Amino acid sequence: MKKIIAFAGSNSKTSINKQLVVYTSSLVDDVEVEVLDLNDFDLPLYGIDLENEKGIPDDAHRFLNLIKSSDGIVLSLAEHNGAYSTAFKNLFDWMSRIDGKLWSEKPMLLMATSPGARGGATVLEIAKGRFQYMGGNIVADFSFPSFGNNFSEEKIINEALHADLKEKVSVFRASL
Repeated sequence: MKKIIAFAGSNSKTSINKQLVVYTSSLVDDVEVEVLDLNDFDLPLYGIDLENEKGIPDDAHRFLNLIKSSDGIVLSLAEHNGAYSTAFKNLFDWMSRIDGKLWSEKPMLLMATSPGARGGATVLEIAKGRFQYMGGNIVADFSFPSFGNNFSEEKIINEALHADLKEKVSVFRASL
């Protein structure tokens, strides 16, 4: 059985991106899903001086190994001031010091959501532009707007958005 990892690029305990990633990963048929939480990976703020003094933290290696041992990735990025959240960027920076191609060409369903109508579109564009140089194999992407209006009781309630997501999940599943 194929194994995927799913996580939000957020460390919020009430992350709407985590809610979206958990729901989305439940739509991927016939796979084992491991949902990861950035709060379970203790990483100090990246700096070259810290790396030179103490090396790369074990949790950066642990997260990277989870990527490498998976068959695919479902990731939903939080957008903070038009970019990645600090928690995600820090993890990303640490892992890139271990392997510049950290995504390991694993098929990825890349998403973002926000309370607003743009649905994290800015951070999604940044990631799509950057990840390709770091071993990213983005097979589908999904911007989910107005989270509070379109998601309720742990599922997408807007039929058109739900149909779009199911199509993206199907593309992702076929790529595994």
